[in-house]
Amino acid sequence: MNIRLNGRAVFLIIWDIVATYIAFVLATFGTAQGNEIFATTDWIFLFGIVALVNLVVFIPFRMYNNLWEYASANEVLQIILATLISVPVAAVIQYIAGSRLPIRVYVVAWVLLMVLTGGARFAFRYWRHGKEIINQRGQPTAQVRRRTLVVGAGETGSWTINRMTSGDYAMQGVPVVCVDDDPSKWGMRIHNVKVVGGTDLILELVQTYRIEQIVAAIPSASAEQRRRIYDICLQTDCRLLTLPNVRNLRLDELESVKLREVQLADLLSRDEVLLNNSLVNSYLAQKTVLITGGGGSIGSELARQVAAVGPGCLVIFDIYENSAHDIGQELREHYPDIPVRVEIGSIRDQDRLEELFSLYQPAVVFHAAAHKHVPLMEDNPREAILNNVFGTLYVAETADRHQVQRFISISTDKAVNPSSVMGATKRLGEMIIQRFAQTSQTCFTAVRFGNVLGSNGSIVPTFQRQIAEGGPVTVTDKEVSRYFMTISEAVRLVIQAGGMARGGEIFILEMGEPVKIDTLARNLIRLSGLVPDVDIPIVYTGLRPGDKLFEELLMDSETTVPTAASSIMISTAAPVSAAEVQAKLAALESCLHADRSAIIQCLAQQVPTYHPTASGAGH
Repeated sequence: MNIRLNGRAVFLIIWDIVATYIAFVLATFGTAQGNEIFATTDWIFLFGIVALVNLVVFIPFRMYNNLWEYASANEVLQIILATLISVPVAAVIQYIAGSRLPIRVYVVAWVLLMVLTGGARFAFRYWRHGKEIINQRGQPTAQVRRRTLVVGAGETGSWTINRMTSGDYAMQGVPVVCVDDDPSKWGMRIHNVKVVGGTDLILELVQTYRIEQIVAAIPSASAEQRRRIYDICLQTDCRLLTLPNVRNLRLDELESVKLREVQLADLLSRDEVLLNNSLVNSYLAQKTVLITGGGGSIGSELARQVAAVGPGCLVIFDIYENSAHDIGQELREHYPDIPVRVEIGSIRDQDRLEELFSLYQPAVVFHAAAHKHVPLMEDNPREAILNNVFGTLYVAETADRHQVQRFISISTDKAVNPSSVMGATKRLGEMIIQRFAQTSQTCFTAVRFGNVLGSNGSIVPTFQRQIAEGGPVTVTDKEVSRYFMTISEAVRLVIQAGGMARGGEIFILEMGEPVKIDTLARNLIRLSGLVPDVDIPIVYTGLRPGDKLFEELLMDSETTVPTAASSIMISTAAPVSAAEVQAKLAALESCLHADRSAIIQCLAQQVPTYHPTASGAGH
C-alpha cells in the first residue's frame, strides 16, 4: 500500500523512527548487552535497522494513512498487531547481525513502542475533540441535537456515528438508533448506538424514538436497495441525508466530508456503469475531439468526461457564447495540460463548419447541438428543421469530407413514433447518420436515450423553481411518465457506445423503468422538507402540444440485439436508403418557406411514424 506523503504522514514517520530509538534505548539500558552496545556507536546502526523494519511493517497496516481523529478499537488492534509483527522481525535481523538481547528487552521495547506510536496517533483524536468543542460554542443547539436514525451499520455508518457522538459539527445530529438489513449485526452496538433490526422497521422507529432526521450511510447497497430504502424514508417527515463511501475517499477528502441532502438523482440512480477504459482510450486518447453544442447540458458533460481521458485537443463549438465560455474555463482550470479551444458559431453555417474542420482536423466528433424543447419547436417547426435536420446534415457532410474517424450523434427517445416536431426532426437526424454510414469512410453512429435529470430547461429545474416560490407545481397529466437518466451516466454510455461503433448503428441506452412525473414532483416536494398537496399544491394542466403520455425507446418495426455492455443495445431496424434520405431532404427544403401547418404536413410525409398531436397540428 502506498503512503500519501502529506504533512501528517511525514510527521508520523519521523516520530516512529524517534519512538523506536527511545523504546529500545530504554528497554536495553542497564542490561549487560546494552552496556556493551552503548560502549560504541553500534546501537545507532542496530536500532536504526529496527526503525526501518517498523516503517516497512507499518505501511500495510495503514499506520500513515488512517484518519486517526476518528480512531477507535479497530485502530488500537491495528497498532498492537503492527508492533507485534515488527518487533520479532527486528529481533531476527539483530540476531543475524550478531546482537543478542534478552527476550525481556524485546517485550519491554514492544510495550514502549506500542504506547509511543499509539499515543501520537490518538493525540490527533483528542486534539480534534477539543477543537470541535470550541467550534461548537455558539452554534444553534437545535441543529446539533437533531435526533437521528442511521441506516447502515457498515464502515461508513460506523464512521458517521463516531463523528456524531464525538461532537463533529459537520455531522450534525445525535445518533439514537441504527438499522441494517444484515441480521448478523442486529443487537450489536456501534459507538454505543444499538442496531435494532432491518430497514423495514424505519417507519416504526421514527415514531418510537421521535426521530427528526435519517442518515443513509449505505454506499455499498445496490441502486434498487437504495431506492427501496429512500421510498420508505420519504413516507416520514424526517430530513433525509446521505454521504459518500468513506472507503473511496482520500485522507484530505475525509476531513471535509459533510452530510448532504438526498437529491432526486439519488432516488432515480442505478448501479454505476463502469467505462471500458481500453475501449475508450483507443479512440479518444491523444486525439482531437470536437463537440458541437459543447456548452449545453449534454455537450458540457461530454467535454468533462472526454477531457478526463486525455485527448490531444478538445474543441467546444456552440452558438451560445456564455455557456461555451464557462465550460472552457472550467476545463482549463482542471486540465491545464490539455489544449481546450472554444469556438463560436452555428451548425447551420456551412462556411463556418468548413473553417472549423480545416483548422482542427478532428478525429472524433460528438454531435450534441440541437433544438430540444418540445412545445417551443411546435411553434417553430422551420427552425427545428433547419437546426436538427439540415444542421446535422451539414456537420455530417463536413465530417465526411475531412475523413473524421468517428462521428457520434446524440438522439432521443422522442424520435421513436414521434408526436412532436422535435421528435420527428431528430428521427430524420438518425436517418441522415445512417445514410452517411453506408458510403463514408467515417464511422457514423447515433445514440438514443431518454430524459436527463437537471438538463437546461428540463422539468426538474422547473419543479424546483416552483417549489422555491411556494407552488403550485404544475404537472401535465397524472399518468404521464418518462424515462430518466443522470447526465453523467448518459454521457458515460454515449462515450462507450462510440468506441463500440462499427458504422450505421443506432445504439439504445437501457433506461430502466419509466417514472411517473407526478411521483417525481411529489418526491421533490418531500425532499424539500414539505408535504405535497398541503404545503405545496399540485395542479394538473393537461398535455402540451407534442407531448405523449409515455415515451418509447423502440419503433414498432424495431427490436434490439445486446452488446458487450449490458446497458447498451443496438436497433435492428433496416436503415433508410441514401436515395430515399436525399428525396426527403429535398422535399423538406422545398417547403421551408410555407406556413406552419404546411411545414408540419410535409414533415409528417417524410417521417411516416410521425403523428402530430391535434393541438400541435392545428394552431
